[in-house]
Amino acid sequence: MTLNKFNLPDVGEGLTEAEIVSWKVKPGDTVAINDVLCEIETAKSLVELPSPFAGTVTELLVPEGVTVEVGTAIISVSDAVSGDPTPADVPLPALQESEPEPLLYGKLHQHQHTGPTASDGGAADGGLAGGPLVGSGPKADAVKRRPRKASTAEGGQGEAGVSAGSITGGGEAGVSAGSITGGDGVGVSAGSITGQEKPTLGGAITGLVNKVLAKPPVRKIARDLGIDLADVIPTGARGEVTREDLVSYQAQRDAELDKADTFWGKSGQPQEQRIERIPVKGVRKATAKAMVDSAFSAPHVSIFVDVDASRTMEFVKRLKASRDFEGIKVSPLLILAKAVIWAAARNPSVNATWVDNPGGDSAEIHVKHFMNLGIAAATPRGLMVPNIKNAQDLSLKELALALNDLATTARAGKTQPAQMQGGTLTITNIGALGIDTGTPIINPGEVAIVAFGTIKQKPWVLDGEVIPRWITTLGGSFDHRVVDGDLSARFMADVAAILEEPALLLD
Repeated sequence: MTLNKFNLPDVGEGLTEAEIVSWKVKPGDTVAINDVLCEIETAKSLVELPSPFAGTVTELLVPEGVTVEVGTAIISVSDAVSGDPTPADVPLPALQESEPEPLLYGKLHQHQHTGPTASDGGAADGGLAGGPLVGSGPKADAVKRRPRKASTAEGGQGEAGVSAGSITGGGEAGVSAGSITGGDGVGVSAGSITGQEKPTLGGAITGLVNKVLAKPPVRKIARDLGIDLADVIPTGARGEVTREDLVSYQAQRDAELDKADTFWGKSGQPQEQRIERIPVKGVRKATAKAMVDSAFSAPHVSIFVDVDASRTMEFVKRLKASRDFEGIKVSPLLILAKAVIWAAARNPSVNATWVDNPGGDSAEIHVKHFMNLGIAAATPRGLMVPNIKNAQDLSLKELALALNDLATTARAGKTQPAQMQGGTLTITNIGALGIDTGTPIINPGEVAIVAFGTIKQKPWVLDGEVIPRWITTLGGSFDHRVVDGDLSARFMADVAAILEEPALLLD
C-alpha cells in the first residue's frame, strides 16, 4: 500500500497561500482521480481542488478555516480502495459479547439485508447473521422504511423487543398496545421474557408511548407559536399540557429574548468586550492591498458627467421585447458596456497599462488592442472584478449573455482566478444600490474605471422646456500618468453620447 500526500498547488499566477474553506471528503472515503477534495479560498476566488490520486482518504492534514502556504501537504490518500476484500487474519466487525444487540435491531438488520441466517445454515457465531461484508451491500440509509420507536429488554439467553404493536420474547405471549391502553387487565407473562424480571405495566407504556399529553386546541396553539410541547412543564390533572402552561412558557421565553444580546451588546458590558475582531484574509486581504497600491502609486484624476439616458431606457425595453433576446436578462449596464468598448476604440490610451522597467529609471505605456472588460461585482465573499475576454469581438446579444454568466458565477462564488486576470478597463455599477455616483479607485494594472450611477427620473431641460427624463451620472477615474484631463473628458463624453443615443452603435 502506497500513501500519497497532496500538496496545495498554485491554482493561479503567483498564488502564495490559500484557506481551506470546506472539505468534501472525510477519512475512509474512496476517491477517484478528479473527484473534488475540497474548496479553497485564494486571494481572488473560491476554487475546487480535484484529486490527483485514486484510492482511500486516510487523513485530512489541514482543518477547515486554516490558511496554508502553497506546497503544504493538505491530505493523504492511500492507493488501497475501501471495500477491498478483508484479509483472513482481520476479523469482520462483530458485536461484543459484553454488549449484546437488542433483538429488534437484529431482526430489522437481517430483514434489510438478504443472506443466510443461522437457521438456514448461515453463520451462527459472533457476527450478525446475514449481515453484509465491509464495503458490500446497500448503504444503511438506502432503506426507506419509517423507523419504529421501541424499547428492548435483554436477558441472559432470550431477548425481548417492545414494538408499537406488541412485546415479544422467547415465549408466545405478547401484549398489544390496544391491550395496554384498553385497561382489560392483560399483563405480560413471565414466559414472554427469559431470564429477565417481569416488566411492569407502567414500564411497558413508557416504552410504547413517549408522547406529551395535550388537547388538539393546545397542540395547535403550540404549533402556531413554534413551541415544542416537550419543553413545557404540564400542570393538568392528568399530566397534560394546558393552555395556561403555554401562556406561562411563552411569557418566560419572551422575557429571555428581551435580555438576549443585540448588535450593541448587553447593557453595562465593557466596551472592550463589544469589539468584534474579523481576520483580514482571502479576497478582503487581496482587495485591501490592491486598493492601497493603486491609490498611492497611480495619481488619480476623476471627472463626472450627467447623462440623459431616456433613449437607452427605451432601447432596453425594445430589446426585452425582442425575440432575439428572449430569456436573456437585459439592463442598461449592457448598453454602458458597449458604450465603453466603443469609446475606448476612439480613445485608445484609456485601455492601457503603465509599466515600470526594472530599476525604476524608465517606464512604458502598454496600449492594449483588445478589451478584457472588467465588471466590479459585490459578492458575499467581497469585491471581485472578473472580466469578459475580448469583449470587443462580441455582438450585443453575446455581450448580454457574457454579462449574465459573469454575474451568476460571481454571486455563486465560483469565479475562477483566470477570469479575474488580464483586465484592461473596468466598470463598477454602483447604481444597482441606488447610488447616484462616486469616485472609483482604478483596478491595479489598468488606467481607467467608469462608475455607473442609478438611473432615475429628474427634471431636465430639453429644447427650452423642463420635462421629466431618465437621468444618470457617470463617474470616471484615470491614471494621470497615462490619461490627461483632455483625453479623460473626451472618453467620458463619448460614453455619454452612446447612452443618450444608442443608435450611434450602428454606425
